[in-house]
Amino acid sequence: MYKRQTEDKVLSIVIPCYNEKDNILNIVKLVQASPIPNKEIIVVDDCSTDGTREILETEIRPLVSKIIYHEINGGKGAALCTGFLEATGDVVIIQDADLEYDPADYPRVVEPIFAGKAKVIYGSRFLNQQAKGYLANRLANKFLTCLSNLFTRQHLTDMETCYKAFRRDVIQSIDIEEKRFGFEPEITAKISKKRIRIHEVPISYHPRTTKEGKKIGFKDGLRAIYCIWRYR
Repeated sequence: MYKRQTEDKVLSIVIPCYNEKDNILNIVKLVQASPIPNKEIIVVDDCSTDGTREILETEIRPLVSKIIYHEINGGKGAALCTGFLEATGDVVIIQDADLEYDPADYPRVVEPIFAGKAKVIYGSRFLNQQAKGYLANRLANKFLTCLSNLFTRQHLTDMETCYKAFRRDVIQSIDIEEKRFGFEPEITAKISKKRIRIHEVPISYHPRTTKEGKKIGFKDGLRAIYCIWRYR
């Protein structure tokens, strides 16, 4: 059934990366191995300085559809904007370059869009009882999600999730302004203003620490609160 529904559909995977030399090859291989037959893999390097670019050129270029380089570090939101504009698939999904999210979850995230049952799907870490996570991060995410729901009238459990999948015409119709992690509440608010219901499905999650390269911090949380209010 799944194959019949999707055999002529293409999934565009946008991978923003910044200083991920230890993870980028592994995540690209996992994306390649994901059970979606037709994939367009787009990597956007946001001016990495740790050797990521050399790995992209020597080992990853033959494995992906497109690599785009930013000459100035603009932030995750800026990298996503670049990737969305380059996407040509029927559905677009975001894949962080770390190893926190598993591409094996793609089918459950994108299948409702392929089947015409939804326009936007978020993969929720909190709908999966086995998903791991640090208590402080979970509480912060729940607070931001509840605050976002208050203004958007969505019923989300995980607004801050990486795994967001969109019908391509939907995401390419939105003018994205936030350059860093404010992208998450902004895109949620702007989709809601289009009166599009955001559906959720459970996904797996394997969190990493700041020592392992996690880049989001307290200031990004404050920015998220501001963005929830600004784009309400």
